Amino acid sequence: MRFRAVPSPRRTTVAIAAVAAALLLGGCASTAIDKNFQDVQSLTQSRLGAEVKWLNSDAARRQAQSDVDALLAKPLSADDAVRVALAYSPALQSALFESAAASAGATQSARLPNPIFTFERLVRRSGGDVDVDIGRMLGISVFDLLLLPQRLRLADFQQQQLQMRLASDVVQAATDARQNWVRAVAAQQSVQYFEQVKRTADVSAELARRMQAVGNFNRLQRAREQAFAADAVAELARARQAALSAREALVRSLGLTAAQAQQLKLPDRLPDLPKTVRSEESVAQQAIDQRLDVRLARADLEFTAREQGLSRITSVVNGFHVAAVRNSETGSPPQKGYELELPLPIFDFGDAGRARAQATYMAALNRTAQIGVEATSQVRETYGGYRTSYDIARHYLDEVVPLRKTIAEENQLRYNGMLIGVFELLADAREQIGSVVQAIDAQRDFWLADAALQASLIGKPSGGVSMEARPAGGSGGAAAH
Repeated sequence: MRFRAVPSPRRTTVAIAAVAAALLLGGCASTAIDKNFQDVQSLTQSRLGAEVKWLNSDAARRQAQSDVDALLAKPLSADDAVRVALAYSPALQSALFESAAASAGATQSARLPNPIFTFERLVRRSGGDVDVDIGRMLGISVFDLLLLPQRLRLADFQQQQLQMRLASDVVQAATDARQNWVRAVAAQQSVQYFEQVKRTADVSAELARRMQAVGNFNRLQRAREQAFAADAVAELARARQAALSAREALVRSLGLTAAQAQQLKLPDRLPDLPKTVRSEESVAQQAIDQRLDVRLARADLEFTAREQGLSRITSVVNGFHVAAVRNSETGSPPQKGYELELPLPIFDFGDAGRARAQATYMAALNRTAQIGVEATSQVRETYGGYRTSYDIARHYLDEVVPLRKTIAEENQLRYNGMLIGVFELLADAREQIGSVVQAIDAQRDFWLADAALQASLIGKPSGGVSMEARPAGGSGGAAAH
């Protein structure tokens, strides 16, 4: 339905003021982008203890390069690995720029559509006379203007979503860096002990060869020692390849170049276990209060509730267009006025739209409840892995390794007293080294579980940590004795 009338000066002034207010409320894209980054930076600084840096200038990139070189000049700690990942990794920088582009799109979606200017020129010829009709129309959607507050709320919710997703990407980058650092250090540490196993196996094989040469060993006994030495060579090769793979995974998560990868130095051993562990009660409370997915679900539910109230209006009236009109005709005074366009709800009464809004709200309500259930369940599962891996690692360090050391000392006394032979002593040395390797694996699993728990508390659950024990010692010579 269209309706034309001549406007009064007061109505024109009101329309101009409304358009000006809409332009002011449109917001600035760069302001929203900077606010999102600052909020994410503050969140990760308090939760991860490391600062996210956005390398959006040549000066920032040069400073990041200098900071990374300074960190690589010394053995890299786990916290330093997180700092490098959050301040230098190209993958995270890509996520920052993608988030900025999406934030600008959300800001643009909150702005009103541009006014539409229509111009028409009609020529009428009658004999030798030429009449020209010129029509001009400048229109704007009043319906969009009335819904501007809702558009702004939608854009604000979209900005919250982008913040949560960006924070989730940052947490994932920090978790990957920390866990890859743990794997790289543990693999490097294990190589040292597998080298000891190989040296022990080589000594045992050489001694068996000499004893067979003098007639004190038969071929079966020597073959057993040689088989263990051969297995030790393969185990050492696999350990070195595992260490190389773990190191390169760390290099990728940090985003280091080939030259920087050559400078990368790691500590000789993993950090000691903490004296105490976190309590399950404090962990469960943090999951409800701080997780990103829970906060986002609550914001989604609140926004959907507001949307439902708006749907009651838009389901009936979904368009209202106003335009200023000026027509001129040759030989006649110009015509001025305005045009209103309003759709009539004759065929669509909006009942389907209202039903959809109600169903959408109930879906959001139940989705929020499910996210809360999953969050607490995931935290309990992750905490279980964290506590179990701590107990196992502490068991190895406090029980297994000291017992193996005591056995080794007693066997050394018996060897000095000629109560046991050298092969029994070497076999026990292999068993002791195998227990140390298992202790390293248990310590590695704890630090991996600790990083996974930190990520789960923020809202980015990581995969479970495998706690499969490595076989102690070897398979050949140790079993033979």
